[in-house]
Amino acid sequence: KAEAQSRAEADRIKGEAAVEQATLKAEAARIEAEAELARLREAREAELAYIKEQDVLEINKRQRMAEIEEKTFSSMVGAIGAETLVAMANAGPAGQAKLLGSLGIQSTLITDGKSPINLFQTAQGLIGAGGPSTPAAAPASPAGSSGVDSPYEVIE
Repeated sequence: KAEAQSRAEADRIKGEAAVEQATLKAEAARIEAEAELARLREAREAELAYIKEQDVLEINKRQRMAEIEEKTFSSMVGAIGAETLVAMANAGPAGQAKLLGSLGIQSTLITDGKSPINLFQTAQGLIGAGGPSTPAAAPASPAGSSGVDSPYEVIE
């Protein structure tokens, strides 16, 4: 009977130790999970702070760019003068082209918004006056071995 009692006591102690071990493992797992959660929370907060700072920097950059653009436009309008702007508004397309050309603007399309524009003819004029009269001219091959003289160059 004493042997059975000592076995029972040993089994009880083993059981208590197993329960204690399981409790400690669960506590360790809980602590690890909380630490991981805290790490992830800090990482997200740092990421949000970074994104917020980037947004603030982008807003500041765009505001400065808008200010620069505004100053540039104001200085151009100031340099041109109100009288010149009135003359441009009242002048015909040829006069507007001459005024814009004198300002160093090389390519501008001005329209009243009501007249249709033939963009094929406009593009033909921008390519150059010496080009073919139709936009359907055959382009030269990339190697230039076609033997046909063409003002077009294929760039790949």
